[in-house]
Amino acid sequence: MMNLSQKDVSLGEAHGSIDTTQRKGPWWRQLFVFFGPAYLVSVGYMDPGNWATDLAGGSRFGYSLLWVLLMSNVIAILLQNLAARLGIVRGRDLAQANREVYPAYINIPLYILAEIAIAACDLAEVLGMAIGIELLTGLPLAYGVCITVLDTFLLLFLQRLGMRRMEAFIVGLIAVVGLSFLVEIILARPAAGDILTGFVPVLHGKEALYIAIGIIGATVMPHNLYLHSALVQTRKIGQGAEHIRRALRINFLDSAVALNLAFLVNAAILILAATVFFKTGKTDVASIKEAHRLLPMLGTQLAPKLFAIALIASGQSSTLTGTLAGQIVMEGYLQLRINPWVRRLMTRLLAIIPAVIVIILFGEKEVDDLLVLSQVILSVQLGFAVIPLIHFVSDKATMGAFTIRPIIKLLAWGAALLLLYLNVKLVIEEAVPVMAATGHPGWKVLITLGSLGAAALLLYIGLHPWIERQVRHKTLQLHPQPDHLQDWTLPSFRHVAVALDFSEHDEKLLAYAVGQGGAAGRYLLIHVVESASTHLLGRETDDFETRKDQERLDRYGAILQEKGLQSHTVLGFRHRSREIARIIREQQADMLVIGSHGHTGLKDLLYGETVNAVRHELKIPVLVVSL
Repeated sequence: MMNLSQKDVSLGEAHGSIDTTQRKGPWWRQLFVFFGPAYLVSVGYMDPGNWATDLAGGSRFGYSLLWVLLMSNVIAILLQNLAARLGIVRGRDLAQANREVYPAYINIPLYILAEIAIAACDLAEVLGMAIGIELLTGLPLAYGVCITVLDTFLLLFLQRLGMRRMEAFIVGLIAVVGLSFLVEIILARPAAGDILTGFVPVLHGKEALYIAIGIIGATVMPHNLYLHSALVQTRKIGQGAEHIRRALRINFLDSAVALNLAFLVNAAILILAATVFFKTGKTDVASIKEAHRLLPMLGTQLAPKLFAIALIASGQSSTLTGTLAGQIVMEGYLQLRINPWVRRLMTRLLAIIPAVIVIILFGEKEVDDLLVLSQVILSVQLGFAVIPLIHFVSDKATMGAFTIRPIIKLLAWGAALLLLYLNVKLVIEEAVPVMAATGHPGWKVLITLGSLGAAALLLYIGLHPWIERQVRHKTLQLHPQPDHLQDWTLPSFRHVAVALDFSEHDEKLLAYAVGQGGAAGRYLLIHVVESASTHLLGRETDDFETRKDQERLDRYGAILQEKGLQSHTVLGFRHRSREIARIIREQQADMLVIGSHGHTGLKDLLYGETVNAVRHELKIPVLVVSL
């Protein structure tokens, strides 16, 4: 299950998998090779968690908050480009950079906060998809929430197809969302002049300010910064400053196009709410379900169906990228890689369990409050991702000539302070009254301690470059410098074990084994019997299959001896990986040759993961032969 290799790169299985160094073909085709990472990031800016604030803003204040959406989009483009810069120039994602710079007692809470943010984001996406399924099919919300666990297998399938096909699938979902709202806008027929007035900065009272805070607070999400800094590393770029500058320029264009498309989707939701609800006097529409119920006012049943389809596509695309962000955070902070289906299932269950509990105990009327809570949790995490990011791309020691310019640094800190202020305000206005209403003193103590701890952590990471003039740069690379390659000693293997599965591949495995041990080697031939009897009797089994397997194993040994090679055979019983490891330890073999059939994901559940399980049990070299 666990794979601790390739810790020094982000998204190891896809790192540098898309070559951008080939300059064949027209210029637009070269650009297309770079395009993709920002589209995966952009889905986080139009996920179901953003829909409630857009609907509330449009229904209550018409088009007047469009300028807030535009400002949020400008901030998003700025920060996402900083994340992309970090990945391109330093070859580090944000989690890896944090691990290099901050001590463990800082990185542990940063990791926990990042995981909480990803779970909160996934909660919004689960609820959004479930609501979309309910609106489209009538399936009860609790069942819809449970169904969303199935997209675990969709992610596995997409990862098997490769990064470009995954990007194409996500872009397809974005296209579904965009086209759905384009049709909605055409049906609504808003006045272009009225829309333009919405880009004039104005706030109509305290309630408009509160909605504006919600829109901005739900726009930039912390997991997107981790995600973007890793995804740009899936592109292999050439060596040298000019190649890096080219990659930075094209990624800026990629981000600008993708995030402006996300802005158009959010603007379309707000415009739709303003045209259909605000213009008709229905200014209290704030929930997704209520908006769907009132959309037939456009005079067609197509509008609510498209709304539900867009909601499902939005939730599905966001949840896939959220899982990638979770993988990046875990690998970067903990240097730990686990199977994608395990990672996906963990994240999904953390979202599904609270959603099902709330729906069962309190009913579907509390779902909108749960959506708001997920956005509040995301808001709390933002400063812990943005502040380190700005520090990293401002550091001349690590960024060199690619350090951000003073004007960009000023804009970045201004955006960070604005987001921090608005998010703190949102948390205070949303979370504190809810907790205080419980009347339990334990909650007040918990809130106070949590607030003080978060403030202290935020202050530390904000002042860290000034606290420690010499920033500690602990490398994540596992490969030592090649200073003494001339001193190596060639290994020799005298007792080579071979794990045989009695298939047409046995001859290949034996050939590889002899290639390692040579004529002077001694060969241990292993086969594990997994018949029904072995699960009951273990080594005491004496059934027909066991006898035949021993005969075949002895025949292999005799063939090797006929060729002048030393060999001996041992049968194992019941548990394949455990028995192979046990036999090798008992017989003191100094190398193992084993075959790999290349199955992963769901097939690992069916057939087991013999290679990985055996490899982690042994301290000797393991040669894995692809069959």
